[in-house]
Amino acid sequence: MKTDSSLLTLPQAISLAVGTMIGASIFSIFGLGAQLAGQNLVLVFLLSGGVSLLVAYSYATLGRRIVSDAGPMEFIIHAFGNNLLTGALSFLFWFTYVISIGLFAKGFAGYFLPLLPVPRTAGLESMVEVAVILAFTILGIRGSAAVGRAEFWIVLIKVGVLLLFVALGIWTVQIDRVVPRFDPESLRGTLNATAIFFLSYMGFGLVTNASEHIQNPERTVPRAIYLSIGIVTLVYIGVTLVALGNLPLPELIKAEDFALAEAARPFLGQGGYLLVSWGALFSIASALNATLYGGANVAYALARDGVLPATFDRKLWFGSMEGLYLTAGLGMVFALLFDLNGIASITSSVFMVIYLFVLVSHWRMRRLHGGNPLIILTGVVVITLVFVVLLRHQWETDRTAFTMTWLVLGGSLIVEWGWRQLSHRGMHRRGRDTGESGQP
Repeated sequence: MKTDSSLLTLPQAISLAVGTMIGASIFSIFGLGAQLAGQNLVLVFLLSGGVSLLVAYSYATLGRRIVSDAGPMEFIIHAFGNNLLTGALSFLFWFTYVISIGLFAKGFAGYFLPLLPVPRTAGLESMVEVAVILAFTILGIRGSAAVGRAEFWIVLIKVGVLLLFVALGIWTVQIDRVVPRFDPESLRGTLNATAIFFLSYMGFGLVTNASEHIQNPERTVPRAIYLSIGIVTLVYIGVTLVALGNLPLPELIKAEDFALAEAARPFLGQGGYLLVSWGALFSIASALNATLYGGANVAYALARDGVLPATFDRKLWFGSMEGLYLTAGLGMVFALLFDLNGIASITSSVFMVIYLFVLVSHWRMRRLHGGNPLIILTGVVVITLVFVVLLRHQWETDRTAFTMTWLVLGGSLIVEWGWRQLSHRGMHRRGRDTGESGQP
């Protein structure tokens, strides 16, 4: 039985979500955003935050009643049962955490190495990637409370850096650069950017992946979800106003991945580069910490409940930590051996599929667990449209990513079917809740 001191508090649960949402993307996203939406980038973050709230409503409503570290997959399994589809989605969901860990490790090395007075080499880069994953793996071994405390302070520092960026730069913002435009071309760019930038909010779901380790989850989970989205939206809008208002749009687009650093030059000079670099390091570190913790929880919870292979849940050598070791180990493998840039957009598509299934699951279980039907249906329609826009953008800009998205989704079904055949594990409906006389 866990004691209160070993459980995550509300501020720590919020930190997990904020730490994941405000990751490396906030420091490299403005070049692409400026190219797509131009002066409407502030509007994009407002719309993206609103769209995320539609999904968050289902996460919060179900999360206070279904407490499981499997998070959204537990919601889906309760609605659809443990079958081929949910098994494939479970594997995909956990696998996105593995890929994200690899991406964060690479991002950390990318910002950390230029700060060292030594030449950048492939070997040194690999050492940094392994070291940062190992550091947070060791932290994870110490338990939920240690992870939560570390996450709280890291998030506090990185949000402080971003608020300092806003506080110093807000006085030199040129208002004419941030006034939205509503011509057809600007609106089309705003729609495309909203579909992409909406995914920068997807970390709020990590709260449900820690619900078994949260104090009073029935109250804390919904509050942590909504408060984290509110905090992140305010930070995104503030940073965007300063970036757009201080750097001409063509220069912001040209700066690409280092747009935020360039935006700091007009009012901070060379010191802006160091400020942004250290802010990025803390942001990536907090995102890695939260993602590793959430991924390990997902692996352990799903294996415990018979959805993932039993190896995730083995207790032969490392107690109940095997999900952590396996998640961290595979994250290292992907960081060291693969170019993950193309995979990043594919994982975004996977999360969109998970969101849609959560919304549909909420609809099926609304009479049992509560929920406003109009809000749920609005969420289904809006997220479907956003998903279509995202796929269209992939088709127009990166056909390989578009093709790989569908191959990954289809391939997961084949892998799950093959695993069930090899393991002779039958399909059954575990804990299916509909609240509608047993009918789906």
